[in-house]
Amino acid sequence: MNPENIVRNLRLLWRTDRIIAEMRLRHMLVGLGLRAFAALIAAFGLLMFELAGYFALVQVINAIAAAAILGAVNCAIALILLLIASRRSPGQELTLANEIHDSAVNALQGEAQAAQSQVNRLLHHPLEGVLPLIVPLMTAAISYLRKPAAPE
Repeated sequence: MNPENIVRNLRLLWRTDRIIAEMRLRHMLVGLGLRAFAALIAAFGLLMFELAGYFALVQVINAIAAAAILGAVNCAIALILLLIASRRSPGQELTLANEIHDSAVNALQGEAQAAQSQVNRLLHHPLEGVLPLIVPLMTAAISYLRKPAAPE
């Protein structure tokens, strides 16, 4: 268990989460902007086609049937536009950021498992954890006891 690795992996995880969120937001905004622009252009173009089609159909059939036919054509065009907008892919940058995110999460899980195993080992064998501290303390105590007392 290395605290530096944990901090490094947490920073990496935070940065990749931020990058992934920014990429997803940018992707959604671009998609929304394209959809809105397509809707605006389609609305103006469709209005002109509607007007021309309506005048042409009124000469052949009655006004109610002409309006119904034009409404069905409008729904079909809207469906086609929605299908085109939903097929955009997020790109390779998001895939790379997801891979880095996953590796950081896996590294943090490995550090957590190492810490858990050390805690379990210390709980089952407490002298193993204390022994590295006892040896330097004993050598310091022995060297202190060997020193002659300072004359007063």
